Amino acid sequence: MFGIMRVIVIGGVAGGMSAATRLRRLSENAEITVLERSGHVSYANCGLPYHVGGVIEKRSDLLLQTPQTLHDRFALDVRVHHEVLSIDRARHVVTVRNLDTGADLELPYDHLLLSTGARAIRPPIPGIERALSLRDVEDTDALVAAAATARDAVVVGGGFIGVEVAENLVHLGLNVAVVEATDQVMAPIDPEMATPVHDRMRAHGIDLRLGSAVAAIGPHDVTLTTGDTLSADLVVAAIGVRPETTLAEQAGLAIGERGGILVDDQLRTSDPAILAVGDAVEKTDAVDGTAALIPLANTANLQGRRAADVIAGQAARNRPVLGTAIVGVLGLQIASTGWSEKRLRAAGRDVRAIHTHPASHATYYPGADTIALKLLVDPHTDEIIGAQGVGESGVDKRIDVIATAMAGRLPASALADLELAYAPAFSSAKDPVNMLGHIAQNLRTGTSRSIQWHEVADAVAAGAVIVDVREASERSGGRSIEGSVHIPVNELRDRLGEIPDGPVIVHCAVGVRGHTAARILTQHGRDVRNLDGGYRTWNAGIRAHVTPA
Repeated sequence: MFGIMRVIVIGGVAGGMSAATRLRRLSENAEITVLERSGHVSYANCGLPYHVGGVIEKRSDLLLQTPQTLHDRFALDVRVHHEVLSIDRARHVVTVRNLDTGADLELPYDHLLLSTGARAIRPPIPGIERALSLRDVEDTDALVAAAATARDAVVVGGGFIGVEVAENLVHLGLNVAVVEATDQVMAPIDPEMATPVHDRMRAHGIDLRLGSAVAAIGPHDVTLTTGDTLSADLVVAAIGVRPETTLAEQAGLAIGERGGILVDDQLRTSDPAILAVGDAVEKTDAVDGTAALIPLANTANLQGRRAADVIAGQAARNRPVLGTAIVGVLGLQIASTGWSEKRLRAAGRDVRAIHTHPASHATYYPGADTIALKLLVDPHTDEIIGAQGVGESGVDKRIDVIATAMAGRLPASALADLELAYAPAFSSAKDPVNMLGHIAQNLRTGTSRSIQWHEVADAVAAGAVIVDVREASERSGGRSIEGSVHIPVNELRDRLGEIPDGPVIVHCAVGVRGHTAARILTQHGRDVRNLDGGYRTWNAGIRAHVTPA
């Protein structure tokens, strides 16, 4: 079907291998060579932390293919321990070193695909050479060996990899500390959503040091910028990654403003004979169209497939990215898509936040768990611009539905009309996603007005009164907002005269009874707003700012 063409793929994981196998399915005549610097290809990179913790017991389970199996099924020439030293764009040749023999050779290409991934950030901290990273199978082997004799571990960084590594070191019985320079773990979520994650990590014995950075790594300890010293037989650097662009830069390919390889919507670099995919390239942010660095396996694999289509002459386009991601931490699911509220506000965008705390499925069916959901909406257009979820179950499906709605350009109010699968063991007749849509409709039409947890203090200072419509038992033990007037929602109509003049903020536990109270007061002529997400969201937000490191 296609003429013979020589294709070289640099990088044999995720995007690179996805491209190579897809291209073979499209063209039996192509000569496809995959060059991989490490000793393994087509392995489950995202499963590496779980092998460290013994959750995935067999290392072999992570190795999805080998050079031999890829040759047998796809007729690919896959060469591990082969490092590309340079790209000669004029001659269409790459210079490759066989790391086993030390011999160099030149390989010609008609099309070249860069899938060089990302490299771990290694800041110039004294002693950083002792810290291990986790990017490939060889890193995993080193970490498994080190953890086998360790007692105390320090994980530097509280992002996705950091919390996954910390969890798995806890599974091994180590004493674990996590050092994070910002005031929360999991940067893609907002502080009030991170509070239950902090609680869960601390409940499992993790020494969580927020707002702290590492000053030095010693032979047996880690010194923080606060002056504290943590015992550390094992140190893991999980600070983040940067695009691996060395080859591209040396070849004179254009690098984007965020530091990744610049590609067009067909994944071609500034040299049309060279394409690039995965963590090494800049993506287009689906929210605002700007350049973004989002290192996710789903995107890398899809880009590999699209690049193969382009090489084969098929019509294909790269898609923008939402950054949809999920991580499991000690029984919690934490997921997000799109932008966070803090990022939106930092960018100067108006945003409407909606917090809910639904059950994962019908509460009368055993095993229902509470979920914290947050939807972020453009108040002018009703566009969904982000969502977050935290809970023990059911978070993944809700964030996936919202991410799909965002990709389909559904407005927030349209979530109310989605027809979603329901049975008591799986959901509620009004799915949590539907409920987010109902709330979005009420806010868009003015049926409801809300106030956010971080706006309450200023509103009270300006003269607003807080009315707590929960039951008395829910306020016991100091679980109330200081200065609030207590009138249970069922008594509200008979006690309207007890509410002082001026603006009113009503709240319940999670916002449902507060909505009822707000409608009662509104129809009695009061200026009233419902505390979004209720006391639970307010408490989580306040604690996010006062919990000591």
